[in-house]
Amino acid sequence: MRLSKLYMPTLREDPQDAEIASHKFLLRAGMIRKSASGVYTYLPLGYRSIRKIENIVRDEMDKAGAMEILMSAIQPAEIWKESGRWEKFGPEMFKLRDRNDREFCLGPTAEEYFTTLIRDEVKSYKDLPLNLYQIQTKYRDEKRPRFGINRAREFSMKDAYTFDTSPETLHTAYMNMYEAYEKIFDRLELDYKIVEGDNGAMGGTGSHEFIALSETGEGVIVYSESGKFGATEEKAPVEYILPQAEDKKDLEKVNTPNASTIEEVANFLKVDPKKCAKAIDLMLGDEPALVFIPGDRELNLAKLVAYTGTAEHDIRMMEDSEIEAIKSKPGYTGPLGLDVRMIFDKRITEMDNLVVGANESEYHYINANYGRDFEGEVVDDLLLVAEGDKVPGTDEVYKFARGIEVGNIFKLGTKYSEALNATYLDENGKANYFYMGSYGVGVTRSVTAVIEQNHDDNGIIWPMSVAPYEAIVTIVNTKDEEQVALGEKIYKELEAKGVEVLLDDRKERPGVKFKDRDLIGIPLRITCGKKSGKSIVEYSTRREMENSEISADEAIKNILSEVEKVR
Repeated sequence: MRLSKLYMPTLREDPQDAEIASHKFLLRAGMIRKSASGVYTYLPLGYRSIRKIENIVRDEMDKAGAMEILMSAIQPAEIWKESGRWEKFGPEMFKLRDRNDREFCLGPTAEEYFTTLIRDEVKSYKDLPLNLYQIQTKYRDEKRPRFGINRAREFSMKDAYTFDTSPETLHTAYMNMYEAYEKIFDRLELDYKIVEGDNGAMGGTGSHEFIALSETGEGVIVYSESGKFGATEEKAPVEYILPQAEDKKDLEKVNTPNASTIEEVANFLKVDPKKCAKAIDLMLGDEPALVFIPGDRELNLAKLVAYTGTAEHDIRMMEDSEIEAIKSKPGYTGPLGLDVRMIFDKRITEMDNLVVGANESEYHYINANYGRDFEGEVVDDLLLVAEGDKVPGTDEVYKFARGIEVGNIFKLGTKYSEALNATYLDENGKANYFYMGSYGVGVTRSVTAVIEQNHDDNGIIWPMSVAPYEAIVTIVNTKDEEQVALGEKIYKELEAKGVEVLLDDRKERPGVKFKDRDLIGIPLRITCGKKSGKSIVEYSTRREMENSEISADEAIKNILSEVEKVR
């Protein structure tokens, strides 16, 4: 491709709304353009990289025995209502009606769609196991789209579903996909970790997430130095060190003027913050509920969702008026004397002589003890992991890292097959529910992860496997016949050898060409300059940025050798 013919509208300045490197450079390099909030157009260079990722995903999925299909992005409401998720999925679902007033959604995920397809087609155990996948556009009405195509309303995703006859065969399919994902992300040359994930709204019995490490990632993972443990922040268990046991003292109500936060109360009463029960006043849908955890920790919302079954989007903090409606006061909520649902992290029940709110402004109780003074529902672990926590059962301290979730795999079990009454007949003619697995790769999100890990101040540094083009030949001065002749010769020879090559034949100043070349990040570079008459060129790679003067033939050999390594 000649740059004089390529649609590549590069920008010299950083866009004001670009928050992270990948967003900034994709826009500046003329690879994407914003159509609306969270909606993007993919221009020629950007779309070529997306297709490269799609092809890697396709190749590894096919090798793993999966079969590609393509379903519509529009899904009928009936199947979502049948599974019970039409109302539960939440405001992220785009819903619409056709001219006949029939309800549809723009698919945010595809569990219902695949399950009903198989339910209506596969009737016998002889047709199992089965692994189907698609690469399709997905839609989620993000409350706050951000980070460019990393968290967008419209995005490309590979989703696969396996159908099996038992937990054992499901595990075999799961590990098959686990290994396929390792190969995918290795080929994308990503620095990633595999961690245990929270099943959340997906349900099922287990999951793993593939996290590309990045300081700009929204997700937090924790892991052990030995590599024996890794989990998302939401999934990680917390081993909490309790304060020393004490003899139970008499309950006493005390005045705590101008002290409503844990820090203020602990300072006023001169106690350890962990012995102050932190109350979180919540609405679980329409139901008020109080959650109590040690005062030095934060609530893990994912663990609460897993316990209560209430969707995260249906959980919110109480308004002051709602706190007063349950006969308490904002900042002074406690577990004594209220007729409301109360949920306790187990550690609260194991500590003696706690400080708790008295449900009265500027008053707390001291020496409050679970079982004697208050009771409620007890959950083993509702805490968010924190710096200094140890990996359970070891002496290793959790390490923390940020990252971008580029893939996930779930053991769904029979959750969706039961909800949608999807069965097959076994050897004895008995109907059984399918055991299902779900496996996703964020295609467009992987683009951002690659760039976040591969860039410098000048632009993108594409790995060869996903670069829109493998090599670029730059003619410094298009008025110089020798430079033009050599550039054309190299370009045509590389093209004939099957190299994906760009020729910068634009009538632009050298500085513009070099800046654009750095910006778009093509891995291998040949520059035809003043020594073109002697068939001498400058050869460099985008990553090292070190020019060496060599013959044109040697430069061509270098490029062919590098290209061969990734094919």
